[in-house]
Amino acid sequence: MPDSKPPSKEAARLAELQRLCVLDTLEEQAYDDITRMAADICGTPMAVISLIDDKRQWFKSRVGLQVSETPRELAFCAHAIQTPDRPFVVNDATKDARFEANPLVTGDPNIRFYAGAPLVTSNGHALGTVCVIDREPRDVTPEQLAQLQFMAQQVILMLEAHVAPAAARSD
Repeated sequence: MPDSKPPSKEAARLAELQRLCVLDTLEEQAYDDITRMAADICGTPMAVISLIDDKRQWFKSRVGLQVSETPRELAFCAHAIQTPDRPFVVNDATKDARFEANPLVTGDPNIRFYAGAPLVTSNGHALGTVCVIDREPRDVTPEQLAQLQFMAQQVILMLEAHVAPAAARSD
């Protein structure tokens, strides 16, 4: 299974992720609402707001999945952050050389379809995705992809707004 290579400027990307102080935080209704909307709009049983650190993919919010993180080397989202300017879509993971042997495809949760919109900060760093997942191969419409991108923008605005008041207090 081919690994995804770290994005260029990986150290700066990881520093920005740490600056947002979001990793390992509790569930929050606002993020859970976005995740549910993503699943509903795309008609998928699973949706996630994921963040990619140096070793793992951690889920800020999830629908249809029990786990709260996976190893980075298995994460579809680690591939998605390589192209921060556009959504990343895998219509059938069993027919994609990057994923056909991935344990998340060959075993639980049996991923077949993945579509993710990168979470890109105002500094241009892709930290993770808003993504939808299905156990069946499928297509996604341009309108659904546009909605995923809109949701990803909202997630970044929420994450950055959470840090801004703290930074203002420390000045």
